[in-house]
Amino acid sequence: MQQRSEETRASILSAALERFSANGYEATSVSQVCRAAGVSKGAFYHHFPSKQAVFIELLEGWLALLDEQFKLVRSQSSDVPDALLTMTSMMGEIYRTAGGSLPMFLEFWNQAHHEPDIWDAVIAPYNRYQDYFASMIQDGMDEGSLRQVNPETTARILVALAVGLLLQGVLDPDGADWQQVSQAGFQMVLNDIIKQV
Repeated sequence: MQQRSEETRASILSAALERFSANGYEATSVSQVCRAAGVSKGAFYHHFPSKQAVFIELLEGWLALLDEQFKLVRSQSSDVPDALLTMTSMMGEIYRTAGGSLPMFLEFWNQAHHEPDIWDAVIAPYNRYQDYFASMIQDGMDEGSLRQVNPETTARILVALAVGLLLQGVLDPDGADWQQVSQAGFQMVLNDIIKQV
């Protein structure tokens, strides 16, 4: 019984991702998701209170994978600059795994801006990444590998650069090798904060 329930939930999430990516978030109805998943509306609402809840779970699932990769990189790196440089090389993978879904995320974020409860859930990861990178930068200063900077401001710059490059990649996917541009951009910022020995 539990396994069937988990399979139904997974089927709804998979169908929702496929429909949202194909039609956009706003144009996709719960009925369309149910048809694609082969479930009733009752089954849908048993697992999710709304279409927004499905979207937030998809977003959280994608971010959880990113968090796992960050954690792995951090644990295998010799110091903070090594970890940050390795993380910049992940931008290409982020473009590959999320590229088709990014327009859908942008559409959802735009609509969520008008719904405070949804917006709070969407903006939380953004704030979490700023805190995460601020903590990393502080660790780098403590270990002596980074020069003294304001960790919060530097983290905001790194997150803004990442988000801005992802947005450019969505708007103009063939305009540049976005992984290469990302690595060069992050390298410029990191060169300014890494202590030269």
